[in-house]
Amino acid sequence: MRANSNPSHLSSLSFVGPPLAGVPSSPAPARPQGPTLQVGNRHNTNSWISPSALQSFSLLVTLAFTVLLTLTGCARREAPVDAGLRTQTLLIGNGAEPADLDPHTATILSDQNILMALFEGLTALDEQTTTPVPAAAERWENSPDGLTWTFHLRANLKWSNSEALLAQDFVDAWRRALNPTLAADNASYLYAVKNAEAYNTGKLTDPAALGFSAPDARTIIITLAQPTPYLPALVSLPAWFPINPRALAKFSGMEKRNTDWTRAGNLVGNGAFTLKEWTTNVRILVEKNPHHWAAATTQLQQIAFIPIENPDAEERAFRSGQLHVTFNLPVSKIAAWRDKEPAKLRLDPLLQSVFLRFNVTKPPFDNPKIRRALSLAIDRDLLARTILQASRLPAHALTPPHTGGYTARAAVGPDFQTARHLLAEAGFPQGAGLPVIELQTKNDELMPRLAEAMQATWQSELGVRTTITQTEQKIWIQNQQTLAYTISTASWTADFPDPVTFLGLFTSESSYNWTGWKNPAYDQLITAAAATIDPRRRYEIFQQAEQLLLEDSPIAPLYFGAQTYLLHPAVQGWVPSPLVFRRYQKVSLTPP
Repeated sequence: MRANSNPSHLSSLSFVGPPLAGVPSSPAPARPQGPTLQVGNRHNTNSWISPSALQSFSLLVTLAFTVLLTLTGCARREAPVDAGLRTQTLLIGNGAEPADLDPHTATILSDQNILMALFEGLTALDEQTTTPVPAAAERWENSPDGLTWTFHLRANLKWSNSEALLAQDFVDAWRRALNPTLAADNASYLYAVKNAEAYNTGKLTDPAALGFSAPDARTIIITLAQPTPYLPALVSLPAWFPINPRALAKFSGMEKRNTDWTRAGNLVGNGAFTLKEWTTNVRILVEKNPHHWAAATTQLQQIAFIPIENPDAEERAFRSGQLHVTFNLPVSKIAAWRDKEPAKLRLDPLLQSVFLRFNVTKPPFDNPKIRRALSLAIDRDLLARTILQASRLPAHALTPPHTGGYTARAAVGPDFQTARHLLAEAGFPQGAGLPVIELQTKNDELMPRLAEAMQATWQSELGVRTTITQTEQKIWIQNQQTLAYTISTASWTADFPDPVTFLGLFTSESSYNWTGWKNPAYDQLITAAAATIDPRRRYEIFQQAEQLLLEDSPIAPLYFGAQTYLLHPAVQGWVPSPLVFRRYQKVSLTPP
């Protein structure tokens, strides 16, 4: 999962904190020193200068001193992006301060951007095609019944501390991810494996019963509970990343969350880069891992991930030469960049859905009629044309079109007449008697403006009154996880190109079903799709599930995402990635 994420305290054009390694700050110029003269020293005739000669010499010294000061003052200070070109240090705006760098518990897109540099799964996803490609595993095959997959590791794999990376390390990592004591939100990504769900939910207690085995140091066998044709894509995700059990054991990290094993100096990974520094709210600095299998072809020496939550501040940082890549770009500034410097503007496709969550565990949204009424009273096309300035597509369903070849037939709203009718049937005609509803939103550029537009429409069309609460990303996520909200904006970026990555969110047992909604019929459809090998039949089951989801309305779709950001022309190998995942070892910096 990737829920998206810029601290306003970084809104100035200079970053706070120590200079980036390899990106030095310019020292203050040294004050020039003139010659020391002895005037009228009659005991040393060689140092005596006549008044006229002294006057001429002083004039020359003054002129030289003035020229030196002028040249020193005019010397251009090296911008961080230019220093980065010289040292192969990539400066990336990353949206928000990381909450976690544990691949088994991290849930936020901005966190996972960093994890992609520090760890690597059996496979990776090609940025442009989203198809699985070899990573830690050099090849794989599956059995005719689709239930057994065998992965073969590359020879001589190593951890960043130079220890050998063994097949058993992967098995130990997956057992940890499923351990109920760890309570990892990402554990559900392993549920396709035999006995994984039972072990994670406490119905089984023996980890040896899980469908993982390592018959030798370079072979991994995975036995599934049901056929999962997209398993090679699944094992590319952070939930499947290996961890070094010996490194974690020093900090009790195999069983506990939030221990110091993820700090600089402690973290041992298998990615193309290693963690060098984590300065809170300033930067995450990673450096090239000399033990990675692709180290010989990795050109970047360092990457600095800079947390800037405010998109306007981030855009200013880019303009002032402090970033090579931004995490975002304010919609209001797209037109200006398109007009003046289109080569630096990127508008890339993204498999992302932005929607509203309703907390169905308490009134008034325990009533599906009220949920559907509010969903029908959203003019998504108007929001896309105006607030989004046609940079994103309106979403009339949850799943983005063409997700793995699937496009939803079901669609929602706007239908104000039906919305008013449903609200009256629920006992609140024209909103009469309905309490003021709090709408939680992240304090970014778009969501508060969308919230204000929906607030006005619900008031004018339905008589429903709302208040808007803006929160920073960390609180926004936490409130959704704990159901400490009434309505909340939300977003989800696909982990792999398949509709289940969206529709699977809202099963009763999903770790990411932060609505409290449980529908046995929906659960049965998602379960049936998982057991269906025929792709056409499987997608037809998903069509039924999406129809049911939109009708019962625990969520209300808003728009489909896009990546709008700025890219320095020196950055090479940064290709469009609909899933956002990126192999940084394929990126380099070349002066334009």
